[in-house]
Amino acid sequence: MAYKTLNEHYREKFGCKVYKLSIDAGFTCPNRDGTIDNRGCVFCSGKGSGEFAENCENGVAIALERAKIRVKSKTNDGKYIAYFQSFTNTYAPIDKLKRLYYDAISPDYIVGLSVATRPDCLPDETVKLLGEINKIKPVSVELGLQTSNEQTAKNIRRGYKNEVYADAVQRLKAEKIEVVTHVMIGLPNETESDALATTKYAVDCKTNGIKFHLLYVVENTDLAAAYQKGEFECLTLEQYGEWLKTCIDALPENVVVHRITGDGAKSELIAPLWSADKKRVLNFLNRILK
Repeated sequence: MAYKTLNEHYREKFGCKVYKLSIDAGFTCPNRDGTIDNRGCVFCSGKGSGEFAENCENGVAIALERAKIRVKSKTNDGKYIAYFQSFTNTYAPIDKLKRLYYDAISPDYIVGLSVATRPDCLPDETVKLLGEINKIKPVSVELGLQTSNEQTAKNIRRGYKNEVYADAVQRLKAEKIEVVTHVMIGLPNETESDALATTKYAVDCKTNGIKFHLLYVVENTDLAAAYQKGEFECLTLEQYGEWLKTCIDALPENVVVHRITGDGAKSELIAPLWSADKKRVLNFLNRILK
């Protein structure tokens, strides 16, 4: 079936091609600092999914300029969204968040703000701040749901129950903030039905968009140790394509598909190795989805 792509969504919203500039502001995570756990989610690398993000040690403005260089071959006159990607980007005192977020939206070439976080790290004052910024430039918040299967959530050490996610979505949408939900396909011991159930759960909770991620295994994670012991197998490209199509077929037309797969750093990737050939993977998936 036809589905609404992120490119289409951005062109409708901003009237032009828009790219995200990924930055790392040095956040940590309650699943790593001992508040919930100190090991992180089983699949999370030491970079907190920010392998391709520019660090902000010299300020947000410099990080954004460096991130622009990464995508300069794709655009000469595009607009950009400042994307706080690494770890939990609302997990800090409100004064620090306010400074970082306002610094990020200050350049004229920035048309919006995107913040990746955990739903259990969104106190009301942070949601209010994001709502305040949303009145200046559009804000979207990415929430790492991954699965609606509570047993799987425990197994991967997600650290919160489904109702925490549902509550976060409700409070964000009350501020008219766009919500994007991360759904991971191929988690250990999950089936196609689990991936579909997670997708439907996110839709029922009124997410505006979904990022579909392939489960891949990278070095120095607990997931890597389990994989090397033969405790689970990764999906084949064909299986992933079938499961992805099932999930996308279940989406209403108004839900935007922000991503159809994900890829880890090649230098750290253990499995599945087919995911390293991004061009081939995307061509295959796009053929299936069409």
